[in-house]
Amino acid sequence: MSGREILADCLLGLAVVVVLASSVGILVMRDACQKLHYVTPAALVAPIVVGLAVLAQSGLTQDTAETVLALIFIVIAGPVLSHATIRAARIRATGDWRPGTGRAGAAGDGPAGDRT
Repeated sequence: MSGREILADCLLGLAVVVVLASSVGILVMRDACQKLHYVTPAALVAPIVVGLAVLAQSGLTQDTAETVLALIFIVIAGPVLSHATIRAARIRATGDWRPGTGRAGAAGDGPAGDRT
């Protein structure tokens, strides 16, 4: 086994550990807001580590370039999807995404409660 293969295997093992730790965090948290924090390492850190493993194994090749393009998409889309997910969960829970409005808003708490 060469040094590149050992490095790639170690990086893949690290990615597996990150995903397993994130999975445990998702299992033990109670609501969507808390769970979403544990999705981020599995959705962002693990793919980057896998990309580094591809780079270590293959060097600078077409496979590595395709992996980098996929990683750029993941890095850009991940936070946007997280934000959209938490906004959808808030709308489902309160009826509106803005603080102090919707079904959970109390009288006098924001625009929905300003009825005089």
